[in-house]
Amino acid sequence: MMMMVGICRPVRDTWDQAMDRCYRLFPCLSDPARRSSLGLKLALVTLHLVYAGILFLFDGDLIERTKSEPWYTALYLLLFFATLVQYFITSGSSPGYVIDAMRAVTEKIPIIQKTPVTSKQPASSKNGSLVITMDGSQLERNLLGNNTTSWSKLIMDMYPPGTSARNWTCPYCNVEQPPRAKHCHDCDKCVLQFDHHCVWLGTCIGQGNHCRFWWYICEETALCLWTGILYITYLKANISRAWWKDAIMIVLLITLSISLIFLLLLLLFHSYLILTNQTTYELVRRRRIPYLRGIPERIYPFSKGICRNLYDFCCVRSSIFIKESLPTQQEIEEKSRPYTCYDVVTCRCC
Repeated sequence: MMMMVGICRPVRDTWDQAMDRCYRLFPCLSDPARRSSLGLKLALVTLHLVYAGILFLFDGDLIERTKSEPWYTALYLLLFFATLVQYFITSGSSPGYVIDAMRAVTEKIPIIQKTPVTSKQPASSKNGSLVITMDGSQLERNLLGNNTTSWSKLIMDMYPPGTSARNWTCPYCNVEQPPRAKHCHDCDKCVLQFDHHCVWLGTCIGQGNHCRFWWYICEETALCLWTGILYITYLKANISRAWWKDAIMIVLLITLSISLIFLLLLLLFHSYLILTNQTTYELVRRRRIPYLRGIPERIYPFSKGICRNLYDFCCVRSSIFIKESLPTQQEIEEKSRPYTCYDVVTCRCC
């Protein structure tokens, strides 16, 4: 036993030294969360390369078609690279953090003196404490409290009169949350219009990147569909030439079909959320969210009509600091009013 320990110790020391050298060269790998995110990104890129590479490696007819009709393969490769680029853009984009919105409001207040300071604020989060580094003499929320356009007043105006401040204060970040915001335990930050935390992207989906996420799903769905058609075309023409090639293509086609079904359902689901101005979190946890608890399920309190919802989602939400107030009782009653023939003619739903 002692002999095995003596043999393994030099190997372990060499491995530790190599890893330390690697972490010094690539500091991003020293963080386990970022290391896991990089591993997922590498796995996704590898999957794309495997599916496309095997197709061009096995399908001789596709190569011949590329020579006669290069535009066809060029369009496919353009969609392939556009999907990967959109994936990295979406994964690297900000979902819209509440703390960033607070900083944006802070910078508009001229009375704040910019002096660097580090503030440590205890919070019952997964890290045990939350360390915030910022410019100013206090935390942004305290600075804003000294001005009529403070963050606290902005948030207060978004909630019905008489609502307690404790109801919209995050117990982890200890900051006032606007309606539809939620604390993400994976990111350890409050996200504006929180939808969900995407494991494959390694980031939250919120107000700032929901549009990019939808376009990524759309491109990924189109790429899977096109690749599946190419696989089926190959199997029809070469089903009995080489059994081992057919077996590989059939296995890949089955997994591709499962992925395509999932992507189609995900695309339809998020399209429905966009048209009704909802988030995944609001739809799934509606009965547990205080500001949605008393509203009937068939009522979409934040919907402004299909056309306006699409416009806000595609155009207006490029700014991650747009905040929506809770609807008044009169607005909820108006939304719950049954549709009439006149409403259909005048396109009330739009």
